Amino acid sequence: MKVSVIVPTYNERDNLEELFERISTALTDYDYEIIVVDDDSPDKTWEFAQRLAEKYPVKAIRRTKEKGLSSAVIRGFKEASGDVFVVMDADLQHPPEVIPRLLEAIENGADIAIASRYVRGGGVKNWYWYRKLISKGAIMIGRIALPKIRDVKDPVSGFFALKREAVENAQLNPIGFKILMEILIKGNYKKVTEIPFTFGLRHAGESKLGGKTILNYLKHVYRLMKWEGELDRLIKFMIVGLLGVLVNQGFLWFFVSKLGWDKILANIPATELAILNNFTWNDLWTFRDLKMRPLHLRLLSFHLAALTGAVVQWIIYAGLVLLGMHYLLANMVGIVVSFIVRFLVNRHVTWG
Repeated sequence: MKVSVIVPTYNERDNLEELFERISTALTDYDYEIIVVDDDSPDKTWEFAQRLAEKYPVKAIRRTKEKGLSSAVIRGFKEASGDVFVVMDADLQHPPEVIPRLLEAIENGADIAIASRYVRGGGVKNWYWYRKLISKGAIMIGRIALPKIRDVKDPVSGFFALKREAVENAQLNPIGFKILMEILIKGNYKKVTEIPFTFGLRHAGESKLGGKTILNYLKHVYRLMKWEGELDRLIKFMIVGLLGVLVNQGFLWFFVSKLGWDKILANIPATELAILNNFTWNDLWTFRDLKMRPLHLRLLSFHLAALTGAVVQWIIYAGLVLLGMHYLLANMVGIVVSFIVRFLVNRHVTWG
């Protein structure tokens, strides 16, 4: 198979020669090409890449109108002639020596092979605690918001290999921030394998992580949630929840005012009827395409989610009241957090 190594660049001139030499050594047994997609770097990375093409199988592309990592990788896909694509950064934090292991995973049946920092044997070098927190927080947000990738330990890795077919005809968004996450949501694949690697130290240049980068990531997750239909599910779940409030209140009024039941005890059947109402509508409407578990297990799990949400709501309410917050505001905060908890438990467990 022919391998196309796609390297998006911006001001990476000082890294190119070592990068190309190490790629060449790692891929001695492969037919390969290196596609450099440069966003018109001030240090003329593209020009130096063209010069190195005399020694290495390099194709350098200089973009003067487009910007961004995802669009650069997508451009690389279009220019590549290989059967397998490898995507990596030019800063040498992605060691080229790992590429043969990614290709081996592809040869063994994987459609996508990810160089992962967060599987056994993987890691990072000399990151400050806040950088680790940001990275793991981003992954947690992605895996919670996008159930399709919840089993992938490092869905934001910038170092991976995939079969050409995985991205052919995929509707990839060029303004997306994390291209792997985009591919995992929209790509054509069945099997994903993660290969451990140690994220190295930057050889030259400056890190591009900043507040804007974090904001762009959150926007990207939002767009993918919308594309996957997860935002629609959230809205439907909210509508059903509001209907449940009406059911709860209506039956509570009926039991107390019309049947004369005790106000405390009447709340129990009213709550159970509201839970059954919510389960029915969520099963028939919100999650109608995700009935992978038997009905009785879904119903049991839904009850457990409701109980979990109630406990979370009470803990937050009690804690905020003890801290001096007005009890009505504290209760509202508890309700909002409880709603999120119940949605996540039901999305990932009841209809997971």
